Amino acid sequence: MQLYGTLVLFLTFSVACGLRCYSCTATEPESCTDTKACTVIFNRCYSFKVEGVNMVTKGCMASATCTDPMKCCEGDLCNGAIPTGPGLILLLLSSALMMLFV
Repeated sequence: MQLYGTLVLFLTFSVACGLRCYSCTATEPESCTDTKACTVIFNRCYSFKVEGVNMVTKGCMASATCTDPMKCCEGDLCNGAIPTGPGLILLLLSSALMMLFV
């Protein structure tokens, strides 16, 4: 039961701290490791790959301005090349909880 309480507390703090996105302009998506706390008006993370030039741009975006060439997503650090951060931690915690109660 304490693990469940810890999970709820973790989710509460992650929501209260606001959205975080990877933010960079790089030639390799995997080299984008800088993170940025988004302001209140930005509620999505985005990735945009420039065709013809081997370059990717990542950052914060408002949902109303997400258009087709951009890939927008919800959640902390969701615009990364590999799953990291709170999303991966929540996946592991939910798997552990299922193993305990099933």
